[in-house]
Amino acid sequence: MTTKIYIPRDAAALALGADKVAKAIEDLIAARGLDVTIVRNGSRGLHWLEPLVEVETPEGRVAYGPVKARDVASLIDAGLVDGGNHALCLGKTEEIPFLKQQTRLTFARCGVIDPLSLDDYRAHGGLRGLENAISMEPMAIVTQVTESGLRGRGGAGFPTGIKWKTVLEAAGERKYIVCNADEGDSGTFADRMIMEGDPFVLIEGMAVAGLATGATKGFIYTRSEYPHAIATMAQAIEIARRAGVLGQSVLGSGRAFDMEVRTGAGAYVCGEETALLNSLEGKRGIVRAKPPLPAHKGLFDCPTVINNVISLASVPVIMDKGASFYRDFGMGRSRGTIPIQIAGNVKHSGLFETAFGLALGEIIDHIAGGTATGRPVKAVQVGGPLGAYFPRALFDTPFDYEAFAARDGLIGHAGIVVFDDTADMLKQARFAMEFCAIESCGKCTPCRIGSTRGVEVADKIAAGIEPEKNRELLADLCNTMKFGSLCALGGFTPYPVVSAMTHFPDDFKPAPLVEAAE
Repeated sequence: MTTKIYIPRDAAALALGADKVAKAIEDLIAARGLDVTIVRNGSRGLHWLEPLVEVETPEGRVAYGPVKARDVASLIDAGLVDGGNHALCLGKTEEIPFLKQQTRLTFARCGVIDPLSLDDYRAHGGLRGLENAISMEPMAIVTQVTESGLRGRGGAGFPTGIKWKTVLEAAGERKYIVCNADEGDSGTFADRMIMEGDPFVLIEGMAVAGLATGATKGFIYTRSEYPHAIATMAQAIEIARRAGVLGQSVLGSGRAFDMEVRTGAGAYVCGEETALLNSLEGKRGIVRAKPPLPAHKGLFDCPTVINNVISLASVPVIMDKGASFYRDFGMGRSRGTIPIQIAGNVKHSGLFETAFGLALGEIIDHIAGGTATGRPVKAVQVGGPLGAYFPRALFDTPFDYEAFAARDGLIGHAGIVVFDDTADMLKQARFAMEFCAIESCGKCTPCRIGSTRGVEVADKIAAGIEPEKNRELLADLCNTMKFGSLCALGGFTPYPVVSAMTHFPDDFKPAPLVEAAE
C-alpha cells in the first residue's frame, strides 16, 4: 500500500525550507525503494512548526516538525513512513493543542488536501454548496447568506447579504464579482493561505456569488508579492473550467460564470475597494468619491460585488450546511468564525480559526503562548498597521466587531501583532504616520499632508521639543485625519497613534535627564 507524505508548499513553509525537505525526502525514498507518494499540501497554519511534515497512517496523520533537510535521513531511519517515533514527532496532527482547539469551517480543508486536486476537494465536502445554489433562485441564495449573519472579513464588517442584494436588484447589462485579495496588512496571511492551500473554496464562493447576483464574470485582485498564490489560483481556475465548474454552464446549470486573476503592483491603498477598481481598470490606484457605491456603479461602471477572500471562502459552508448552522457560532452581531492571524513577538505564531467571542487575553497568553522573548506583553495591535494598540488592561475584550469598536479599536482583517515591554510606543505611533505618508494615494489633504506633519510632530516629541504642545498638536492632527479623510487609510491611521498616546503616555514624555558623573 502506497504511503502518503504531506509537505506544505505554502509560502510560509517554502520560506523555511520546505522545498529542500521535499527534495531530500524524494531522493531518499527513491534510493531506498520505498512505496511513498509525496503530496504538496497547503499549510495547517502552525507557523512555528513549519515545515510541518505529515505521514498518513491507519490511525490518522502523524506530524513532524519543524523539519530541516538535514533531519530527513534520521526521520526515515526512525520509521517516518510508518509514523515512527522521533525527536521531531508531534503525535497525531489533529491532537496538537493549537489545532485541536480550533473551529475550522472556512479553513477545514487547508493543509488537509492537495490544493490542486478537484477530486480531493469534492471528497472533503467541496462543491456541495454550489450544487445547492444552482437549484435555488438568486434571491433565495442572497437570503441564506443574509440570514447566516456573514459580514465582510476584510475589515469593514459590512453584511455580505445586503451587498449581494443591492447588486442583484441593480440594473445593468453586466455585473461583476471582484475578490479583494490585496492582503496588505502587517501580520495577515489568511487570504494567501486560502489561495495557496484551498483555492477551489474561493472559486466556489465566487461562483455562488455570481449565481446570486446575476454576475457572469469574476476577478481576483491580488498583489505581486504573492507569486505562489497567483500561480496556484490560475491553475485551479483552469482545472475548474475544464471540469465545468466555471464557464458557460456552471455544473451543467445553464448559468454562466467565469473568472480570472489580476495582479496589482502592491499599493496598500488598493485594498480600498474603489482604488482597487481603478487599478483593475488599468488606471492609477486612487480612491473614488462615494456615492455612487460600487454595488451600483463599480467595475467599468457596472454593478459590482466586492468581497474579501475570507468572506467569499466562507460562503460554501453556508450554502452546504445552512444559515442557522453558521449563525450558531459567534456572539452578538458577529456570527460564524474568524481566522485570527497571530504574529509578532509570540511563541506560537500562525492561523487560529475560531468562533467570534474569544477574549484577547486568551488568544495572547494561552493560544499564542505569550512572547517568544519571555518578557511581559506590553501591547497588542489588532487590525493591521491601522489598528489600535491594546494594553493588558483591555485583554478582556472579546473578539467581536462591536466590542472592539466600543474600545476605539477595530478587528480589521483579524491580524494580531504582539510587542513585549521593550517596545517604544512613540516610535510605533510615528511608524503609523510614516506608513500613511508613504502609502497615501494623495487624493485628499488630511491623509496626504496630515500624515507627513504627523511624522514631523512625532519627531519633535521624541527630541523633547515643546512636548506638551506637540502632543496636543498630534492629537489635533489625528482628529482632522479621522473625520476629514476620504477613505480608511487616512481615517484609521489615528487609531494606532491615539491608542499609543492614551494607553502608554509615559512613552510620549521626554526621557529623564541623566546627571553627569562628577
